[in-house]
Amino acid sequence: MVWLIGCNGMLGSEIAKQLTDSKIAWIGSDTDVDITSPEALDDFAESHDSSANTTGSSVAKGKVPSKITWVINCAAWTAVDAAEENKEMAKKLNEDGPRNIARVARKIGAKLIHISTDYVFDGSATEPYTEESERKPCGVYGETKALGEAVIEKEMTQYYILRTAWLYGFNGKNFVYTMTKAMNTRESVQVVNDQKGSPTFAGDLASAIMKIINTSTNAQNLFGKNSAPPYGIYNFTNLGEITWYDFACKIYELGKKYKRITNNCKINPCSTEEYPTPCKRPAYSVLSKDKIQKSLKIKIPAWEDSLERFIKSDKFSIK
Repeated sequence: MVWLIGCNGMLGSEIAKQLTDSKIAWIGSDTDVDITSPEALDDFAESHDSSANTTGSSVAKGKVPSKITWVINCAAWTAVDAAEENKEMAKKLNEDGPRNIARVARKIGAKLIHISTDYVFDGSATEPYTEESERKPCGVYGETKALGEAVIEKEMTQYYILRTAWLYGFNGKNFVYTMTKAMNTRESVQVVNDQKGSPTFAGDLASAIMKIINTSTNAQNLFGKNSAPPYGIYNFTNLGEITWYDFACKIYELGKKYKRITNNCKINPCSTEEYPTPCKRPAYSVLSKDKIQKSLKIKIPAWEDSLERFIKSDKFSIK
């Protein structure tokens, strides 16, 4: 059984759907279980046999769920700019929380999948970052996420840390929704054209997580040995590297095509200096996907293809 932490968030809700569709038993927790409290996590883990009726769980009512074998952590402080003035809380959620989760996962004998970020790098590179690249965090958010990675590495061995970037999905605020709304209400928008990275559709990242779980489970059940990807850090985004301006232009093009955008809006490029933010953004945060593609034997969709699937979907809904 899977324990999905942060099950109501943008990525968590995608994973929850795919777990349910795959008929994998899971239990979910969100703000109801404080990840900064070791006691709260221990209590939830110890009572999992009686948690069949937990809201958001796919475990059928009246049935006793099986042992927790996987913990997926999607909970984090993700407000990049706000972290600059809320360092203590960002640290609690992004460092202390993962430490507590790693300890409880190790205690119950479960494997851990933890979500990290491109912000563990400062963006000074000129070629894609690999999993072995030295961590040089960007801002408080990046610093606390880098510390979260380090405590997991220290606390346990059976873990997968998945670094991602520019995440968007159906449930929650994201760049695609923000741009679509702005383009429908303004004559023009200004978007940074000197920061380069790779967008990630939450559904694609959730599919990669499902592949890790299924590969490991099937290897152990069918062959009596673990032929799953080796534990450690993996990068995952969609393929391709673009600027935020490029991203916005494609959103406008597809938004017009699928009638998500009905207004005529001009998109103007600008520099980072012209659009200052409390937290410095990495100028280059492209992540190499070679390791995860080879280990999982998967073909990662191009960013344009995933964006089109997202925008034309019936689930596309700007809150």
